[in-house]
Amino acid sequence: MSFLRDVSVLNRQALLGLVFFLLALPVARAVVNIYRGRWPGGPAVLFYLRMLLGFLLAGAITLTFYSFVGKEILP
Repeated sequence: MSFLRDVSVLNRQALLGLVFFLLALPVARAVVNIYRGRWPGGPAVLFYLRMLLGFLLAGAITLTFYSFVGKEILP
């Protein structure tokens, strides 16, 4: 993990935003499969996964936006 120390904070923000987005894709797929009845799960599981999806997408959008603007929000 020493290679991440050489990367600028803005690039780490953009990378983390990309990771959040890539994590949101299988969560969205799971929500669709549970909603259609292909996978087991009830309303509580759907609620949890939709909340997780919202936080992942909000984090991805926020981190990527601030990376493009040039503002460091990560410590």
